[in-house]
Amino acid sequence: MTATLSRDLPLPRSEPIAIHRVLDHFEKQSPELFGCLSENLDFRIDHFHDEADVSWQSASSLAEMAVVLQRLAVDIFPKGTKVTGMSSLDLGDGWFVTRFTHRFYYGVRQCNCESATIIVSHESDGKLDYFRETVTDVTSLE
Repeated sequence: MTATLSRDLPLPRSEPIAIHRVLDHFEKQSPELFGCLSENLDFRIDHFHDEADVSWQSASSLAEMAVVLQRLAVDIFPKGTKVTGMSSLDLGDGWFVTRFTHRFYYGVRQCNCESATIIVSHESDGKLDYFRETVTDVTSLE
């Protein structure tokens, strides 16, 4: 599926680009997420000004991605997550930058939190093949 995208305006969550589909499936905890990922995947999550060990939050294959998602589900998002905002800018040639906000019970802190992240992604043939998320903050709500 190819969407006609505007490079001037933020793309709403409803725009069917790969990063939006991946994040929608992540929120639903749906295995359909894997259908949105390329076999040739380059995935990593980083944190800005946070001392959390994120060395395990990277993958270069679908098998490695399954391990990362399983650990995220158990350690970080044991009660899932609720997307509160998502919009992307089309940078051209399959590249996007996405602002993603969500609320979740954070297993590390054992409390409800909200977080804002910035994601740089690339898609080819409708599948996500590059993902770099920078978690900019995690705020406790309690």
